[in-house]
Amino acid sequence: MSISIIIKIIFLGIALSMDAFAVALTDGLTYEDINKKKSIFIASTFGIMQALMPLIGYFLVEIVSIIVGDVGGETAGNIMAIVVTWIAFSLLLFIGSKMLIEGAKEINKPADEKIKKLFSYKEVLYFGFATAIDALGTGVALHSGLSNNITIWLHVAIIMVITFIISLIGLFLGNQIEKLLKGKHEITSIIGGSILIILAVWIVLSHYLGI
Repeated sequence: MSISIIIKIIFLGIALSMDAFAVALTDGLTYEDINKKKSIFIASTFGIMQALMPLIGYFLVEIVSIIVGDVGGETAGNIMAIVVTWIAFSLLLFIGSKMLIEGAKEINKPADEKIKKLFSYKEVLYFGFATAIDALGTGVALHSGLSNNITIWLHVAIIMVITFIISLIGLFLGNQIEKLLKGKHEITSIIGGSILIILAVWIVLSHYLGI
């Protein structure tokens, strides 16, 4: 394993973590009761999910390749990449639209009737899955030459650490923006929902246009 491959994995980890960064930014914006413990949980969830999905994708292709040959494995990997892209799009579009609608409904309510958005472990796990599932396709790319059955573990560990750090940065920035908005929950919900919808569209475009 060369230094050049490690550098490629680092850049890959940064690219993959942008989805998690966007959602972490949204969490920092919208959750009213964020603290250090919850921030660590969010960043850890995103990091683990972003590492786990390429690992699953890699070994799924490896198993199919053993059973039906390399060509069959590559074909199965490409099909999987398309399917998970649209799953990620649907999940993020649904969550983003829900947040956008809820924020719009809150705008004209009196201040004492506005509902604060509180931290939810279930929602964070849902977010982690939604942002990472498209990384299953990354396992296909790793299987095509960057990784082998030994180095894949180091490579996904690098991706996990990078995602963890970048997610913490996203949470911090989101929390600072929320403070600037001085508790205008409906505005933070609209911004957060818009970010998720844009991210959903970006995932599809990046898959089909290679951007």
